[in-house]
Amino acid sequence: MHPTSVYSSPTCSVQKESVKAPRGAFWSGCWISSVSTLIVLASITPTAVTAAQANLHREHWIGTWATAPQSAIPGSIDIFQNQTLRLIVHTSAGGKKIRIKISNIYGDQPLQIGGTHIARRTAGAEIDSASDRKLLFHGEASISVPAHSQVLSDPVEVEAPTLSDLSISLFLPTATKATTSHILALQTSYVSTTGDFTQAVKFPVEKTIDSWPFLTGVDVVASPNGATIVALGSSLTDGDGSTMDANHRWPDALAERLQKAEGTKSRLGVLNLGIIGNRLLHDSPQVPGNPFGAALGESGLARFERDVLSQPGVKYVLVCLGINDILFPAFTFTPAGEKVSAKDIIAGYRQLIARAHNKGLRIIGTTIPPFENAFFKKPRAEFYTPEREAVRQEVNTWISQSGAFDAVVDFEAPVRDPAHPTRIRTDYDSGDHLHVKDAGYIATGNAVPLSLFEGH
Repeated sequence: MHPTSVYSSPTCSVQKESVKAPRGAFWSGCWISSVSTLIVLASITPTAVTAAQANLHREHWIGTWATAPQSAIPGSIDIFQNQTLRLIVHTSAGGKKIRIKISNIYGDQPLQIGGTHIARRTAGAEIDSASDRKLLFHGEASISVPAHSQVLSDPVEVEAPTLSDLSISLFLPTATKATTSHILALQTSYVSTTGDFTQAVKFPVEKTIDSWPFLTGVDVVASPNGATIVALGSSLTDGDGSTMDANHRWPDALAERLQKAEGTKSRLGVLNLGIIGNRLLHDSPQVPGNPFGAALGESGLARFERDVLSQPGVKYVLVCLGINDILFPAFTFTPAGEKVSAKDIIAGYRQLIARAHNKGLRIIGTTIPPFENAFFKKPRAEFYTPEREAVRQEVNTWISQSGAFDAVVDFEAPVRDPAHPTRIRTDYDSGDHLHVKDAGYIATGNAVPLSLFEGH
């Protein structure tokens, strides 16, 4: 079997243009016509299996970084031509052999990549030259990624330290629309002047971007007791409201605690698969008047296979969805039929629990934080009503008391105002009364007991 795999998904409804997501935004739903991603593996004859390839299949891979792909938002779109992207990501677990995942799942044309390098980032757009490695795909430096597909690179030996910054440089030789990216990166990345600068130590920056085009995963080889933890969530997991370039999302705080812990916990990778505005039960409303189009990620039920079950070495998933299912009817473009009850949300959780258990995963529920006075600026929406608050409380009671999840983490307690429990704490409030700032996310990450990840 060839060390590079091509993942192909069914045709999606692809938006041709997008605009940058405003800060403080939270989002939902992207059309995809299938829950699952079809894996197409390059076929070979038995005599073609080399010793190196055989060893590859004995290696134990885990995820050290990942992000959820999103399609473009209607409006405008980044276009790159004969330029290099230098994308910066932050590891959780470390390793000495590495591979990356490139996604074109929302592209309607093949994605042409002329060259790819990986290195440790030193500062800004600069890299450590001693760590620079060329990445190949099926042994080739250039690749054409088919529309609606994603690819894994061949593995390369390079040390990726824990909690460190990596630089992944992609050369795009032809006019390329960023039809697949992650919108709320909260990380500065770089676009070059004209040319291939994938191995340049001092990168010639034409402009900066705050998204992650095309890159969706970084994996490392781990010891046999290494494992992957996936955080499946919305903007509260994606880190909306936290500081740019600071890695202060709650999964970052959890990853840091695990690396400081003794024993096998330091061998756990933490992947943030949050999408702004994501809902558990419904995709983004595909109706006139929805300014977000299909950019906000498919429902949690629909993307569970791709974003959770397909991650290498996954043993744990924290489910942090449900709040947007409650709030989205405040938007005038949300169809009336997408108003949900507590029973609807609970039924969705039960589906995820069954699918996780079927794959041998431990699934951890999280309570929904309060949202009194929460609002969205454009289009204007006021989210709080007593009816929605009652749904939140009923859902939280079920999460905490039903015993359906393998474990429960109370994400409400660390951020609620003790004097007014239906609101988040003033000192944690990022300004929209829904998203917290750095201190709130760190408190949330610190609320996760590390004992949940023992015995994997």
